[in-house]
Amino acid sequence: MASLIGETVFECNGQAPAPSKDFYQLVITKKEVIWRFWKISLRSEFRNTNPGELRETHKEYLDDSSLQAQIATVFGANIVSYTLNLCRGNFDYLERLPDALLLYLILYLDLEDVAQLSQTSRRFEKLCSSDALWERIVENSCDTITPEMTALSKEVGWKQIFFTNKLQLQMQIRRRRQTSENLVV
Repeated sequence: MASLIGETVFECNGQAPAPSKDFYQLVITKKEVIWRFWKISLRSEFRNTNPGELRETHKEYLDDSSLQAQIATVFGANIVSYTLNLCRGNFDYLERLPDALLLYLILYLDLEDVAQLSQTSRRFEKLCSSDALWERIVENSCDTITPEMTALSKEVGWKQIFFTNKLQLQMQIRRRRQTSENLVV
């Protein structure tokens, strides 16, 4: 599993809370924590301020409450908690799997499990409601997918097509066909 982790384990960047315009970057590698900062100000005393960088080992970072407080101010307490876990060696391997592989695995779940999985994280919420997943679920559950179904899916989405019963689906396709014929005439 360790081979799933590249040299950079985590990276985020952003701007400090208002009214500051300062920019920050946090990088966690396998061996160290890198905190970069750029002072952005129109005030003359800060014009010649160079960007800064602080490098600490994981052990030093675990003991550095001052740096943790700075990171919490910019990125929030959840990021600090996550980085502390990373520095302790607690990696979330599931988070590192590519979306295509996760979608493939999700296809084997029951619908109730897909619904529960979607509530575990933002990433799984996005994956479990994605058109890519629901298109594959519809393909697995239907005998044939007509071009009209594909066109309708662009309007309402594959998830809606899956949960629409066959009679309603036929009515929607018929309405869509009539509308397109009326536009041609």
